[in-house]
Amino acid sequence: MLGPIIIAIIIVIAIPVSLMLTGLLVSAAFSWSLTTDAEARNEGSEFIDLNT
Repeated sequence: MLGPIIIAIIIVIAIPVSLMLTGLLVSAAFSWSLTTDAEARNEGSEFIDLNT
């Protein structure tokens, strides 16, 4: 009787939370990477100062 309850908890709570956290980490890494790249490509531009 305990097995189906544990499986239901994993399906309802653990999997969605782990997917959200994985998406959070991937999007944070992607955003950091793109920001660093944009700042490196446009170094010395006046638009960098206006953006902060």
